[in-house]
Amino acid sequence: MKKSVYEAELLRLQQELVEMQQWIKESGQRLVIVFEGRDAAGKGGAIKRVTEYLNPRTAQIVALPAPTERQQTQWYFQRYVEQLPAAGEIRLFDRSWYNRAGVERVMGYCTSEQYRRFLRQCPIFERMLIEDGIMLRKYWFSVSDAEQVKRFESRLTDPMRRWKLSPTDLESLTRWEDYSRAKDDMFVHTDIPEARWNVVESNDKRAARINMIAHLLDSVPYEQVDQPKLKLPKRPASTGYRRTDRSLQLEVPDHASTVGDDSIPSPYTDPED
Repeated sequence: MKKSVYEAELLRLQQELVEMQQWIKESGQRLVIVFEGRDAAGKGGAIKRVTEYLNPRTAQIVALPAPTERQQTQWYFQRYVEQLPAAGEIRLFDRSWYNRAGVERVMGYCTSEQYRRFLRQCPIFERMLIEDGIMLRKYWFSVSDAEQVKRFESRLTDPMRRWKLSPTDLESLTRWEDYSRAKDDMFVHTDIPEARWNVVESNDKRAARINMIAHLLDSVPYEQVDQPKLKLPKRPASTGYRRTDRSLQLEVPDHASTVGDDSIPSPYTDPED
C-alpha cells in the first residue's frame, strides 16, 4: 500500500475502533482478540495500531512472560483466565494459550501428553468463553520464509528493534517446517465453527494491519453511542492561593533549551515498513 493511502485509511479505521470501544464499554460486552503467528509476522505492529487511540484502562494488551515454577504446576489455562476481561473491557493477547501448540511443542518445552491434552481442552475452553458471552476473535499472521529472514536481518542492525530478537526467534529459522506442521495440526483441532481462525497475509505489513482491523470492525456488531454534551465550567474567583516558590522544588533540568536545529537527527523510519 502507498503510505499516504495507508495512513488515511488507518486513521479512519482507528476512529471506528474508538466508537467500538465506547459501545463495548456502554453495553458491558467483553472482547478477547488473540494475535498469533510466526516470529516477525507483524503481530506487535498490528496490536500497536489497534490500541493507539483506545482507552488503556479498558483496552489492555496481555503479553505474558514464561510461566513461573508455581504456574507450571497449575492447570495450563489458569494464568490466561486471570487476564480475561470484565464487562466493558477488551483484552488483546500478544501470543496466548496457543503457545503450547506452537513454540512449546516445536522447542520441546512441553511433553507429548501435555500437548495432546491442550488440543483436547482448547476447543472446550473456547466454547466455554463464548457460551459465557465473551466475543472471541483469533488472528493468525502469515509471513513467508523469505520475508521473515528479511525482517530478522533488519533487526540485527536496528538498535530500536534489536530487543525483538531472541535465541528462540533465531532458531525458528532452522525449524520452519516444524512450525508449519505445528500450525497445521493446531488449525485442525482448534479452527472450530464458534471461533474460527482468521488468516492475515502479512508480507505487506500495511495491508495486513488494514485488513485485520477492518475485519475486526466488521465482526463486532457495535453501534454508535451518543456521547453526552460536555461544557467546561467557569473557573471560580481566586481565594488567595499562592504557588510555592519554585526555588523550594526539585525541577527537571531544561534539556530542551540545549537542543538546536543542528543536533536534530533524521526521523526514525521502521525498516520493516
